[in-house]
Amino acid sequence: MASDPQPFDLNENGDPTNHNQPTKKPKLSLITASQVRSEFSHHDPDIARINNGSFGSCPKSVLAAQHEYQLKYLRQPDAFYFNHLKPSILRSRTVIKDLINADDVDEVSIVDNATTAASIVLQQTGRAFAEGRFDKDDAAVMLHYAYGAVKMSMQAYVTRAGGRVIEICRDEGVDQIFVDAAHAIGSTNVDMKEIGADFYTSNLHKWFFCPPAVAFLYCRKSDKTMDLHHPVVSHEYGNGLAIESAWIGTRDYSAQLVVPEVVEFVNRFEGGIEGIRTRNHEKVVEMGEMLAKAWGTNLGSPPEMCSSMVMVGLPACLGISSDSDGFKLRTHLRDCFGVEVPIYYRAPKDGEINPLTGYARISHQVYNIIDEYYRFRDAVNKLVNNRVTCAALSC
Repeated sequence: MASDPQPFDLNENGDPTNHNQPTKKPKLSLITASQVRSEFSHHDPDIARINNGSFGSCPKSVLAAQHEYQLKYLRQPDAFYFNHLKPSILRSRTVIKDLINADDVDEVSIVDNATTAASIVLQQTGRAFAEGRFDKDDAAVMLHYAYGAVKMSMQAYVTRAGGRVIEICRDEGVDQIFVDAAHAIGSTNVDMKEIGADFYTSNLHKWFFCPPAVAFLYCRKSDKTMDLHHPVVSHEYGNGLAIESAWIGTRDYSAQLVVPEVVEFVNRFEGGIEGIRTRNHEKVVEMGEMLAKAWGTNLGSPPEMCSSMVMVGLPACLGISSDSDGFKLRTHLRDCFGVEVPIYYRAPKDGEINPLTGYARISHQVYNIIDEYYRFRDAVNKLVNNRVTCAALSC
């Protein structure tokens, strides 16, 4: 395993200072409720933000560390690039390798987001089809509920789609498996040895408190993974995906460098990231069941299948009959009630009687308070009591 590079500073001339002796940091005490509020005080206080899942959240202490990296680059870009960028990214990759229980740091690359990771893997698959490395009737299969951008990547690079789960794929002799787990790291346990996928990606800015945008792409070591390349070709092309991803030209790499500082932040909570996951799960299930009871609906899946997010059925009288209706309701809740929550349309199944077609996806992260969920409940109740349907809304 690669050794962790020591933290660095630049003096007033932009040159690195001497850090031959490791600096011991004082042990941090457990974070208090008031400190949590302070860490996220930059959030708009007028918004009930129960949508951590879309964009995540980054605490002030991590943002401050990111700003320091940005300033170090701006003070002396050459020294930063030649002396510090690669070892600092390696430091983050090493932390991620331990977080996901990978065998080797070389299996971990850092990219902007899960969509970029999907493009990397699917470009390789597309090349394999184009170069005749698959048999005539071979196909790439994907789950029908894959993320929209991944579906577009399948069309762009592979042009074939279907639906299988990992166990079935292995039983059927599938060549390689790619798992797009955009929400996983920070909300559920991620263990590469247990999962057994060839490729696995997750965003670190959704549930792991990193600034946007940063994700990891795990590629299990094999001869078949040697042909992976970053979609942006730089002069590092051919030096391995991790090195290619570490330099794609002049850009802000600071979000990729603060992963160790994020680990420090999560370790201020009792139980670390495991404790955060457990508390988030318990609270979001509790709030989801409260909302479902208030509206006489149901959760979208059993509580044990939820992590830090829950789907909650909305009252049928809102008349959500399309994706457009869901978007209009989401916009109305934001603009008129200060509630930020994703709304989804679910097409009724054949023979279904009085189906629920509208669902809200609520999230819980450490900064959320119970009042935010009650504000959402009261906003929906007001629409129901006033007999307002989605058809009557405009956006």
